[in-house]
Amino acid sequence: MQQRFNELVTEQLETMDKLLFLQSEIERCQELEGELIELQEMTKVESLQKEIRSKKKELREIQQIFQRKTDQVILSYQKEQSSVTS
Repeated sequence: MQQRFNELVTEQLETMDKLLFLQSEIERCQELEGELIELQEMTKVESLQKEIRSKKKELREIQQIFQRKTDQVILSYQKEQSSVTS
């Protein structure tokens, strides 16, 4: 039980790293978007907007994975606690 819990926590940390990376990438792209708009380079802006949409979609998917893994960690912990107290 403890090993499964540890595996789930490790997976959760990896997923959190992906979330943080994607969030920082979205922020970076949005900053670039603002700069390009100021420079009125609309062709590049459109390409960047597409990249932002793609990264936001990926972020939503990883957030869903993160939520599922959180639920698994909680369930694993509850099972471990119930087996300890039984």
